[in-house]
Amino acid sequence: MLEPRPQIYLASNSPRRAELLTQIGVRFARLSLDTDERRFPDESPENYVLRIAVEKGRAGCDRASRGDRLPVLAADTAVVLGERVLGKPRDSTDALAMLAALSGRTHRVLTAVALMTPDQERTALSESRVRFREIDEEEARRYWETGEPADKAGGYGIQGYGALFVANLEGSYSGVMGLPLFETGRLLLEAGVASMAR
Repeated sequence: MLEPRPQIYLASNSPRRAELLTQIGVRFARLSLDTDERRFPDESPENYVLRIAVEKGRAGCDRASRGDRLPVLAADTAVVLGERVLGKPRDSTDALAMLAALSGRTHRVLTAVALMTPDQERTALSESRVRFREIDEEEARRYWETGEPADKAGGYGIQGYGALFVANLEGSYSGVMGLPLFETGRLLLEAGVASMAR
C-alpha cells in the first residue's frame, strides 16, 4: 500500500518539530538544510528569529524538487535573556554559563514560524516567558552529562529533564519546544493545509 503523499515539506532537522507536526496529524517530508544562523549586529531578537525562519523557508523552497508546489514550513527558536540571545551551547563550559545566567530568572523564548508557498510567504511569532528556579553548579553539570542540552537553544529542553528547572511558564509550551502549534496551525489553515489529516 502506498503511503499518503506529504502535505508539506519541513525545512528542519529538529526531532521536536517533527514530533509536534506528527502530533497534529500533518504529513510532511523533511528537507535537510545547513543555514547560517548568525545574528546581525543590533538586530532585535524578534527580527532575528523571523529572518532566520524565512531564510530557512526560502532555502527549503530552493531544495524542493522543481515544479513541486508543496508548502515549505520552517521555524527558528531563540532563548532571550534581556537582549542577549542564547543559542546552542558550544561546549560544557558554555552550557553551564547559560544555565547559571538563567538560574532564578525569567527569560523569553521566541519562536518564529514561516510557511512558504509559490505565491506567498506567511510568518508568525510566538513569545513565551519562562522562569527558572535556582540551579546549582553541580546540578547543571549533571544535566549537561545527560546529553540533552547540547543541541538546544539556551542549553535546555523543556520536554525533557530541563522541565525540572521550570518554575513558571506563560505562553506556548510547544513554542518553547520549537514549534508553536497554535500559530503553525493557523498558518497551515490559511494555506489550505488541513491538520488532523489522514
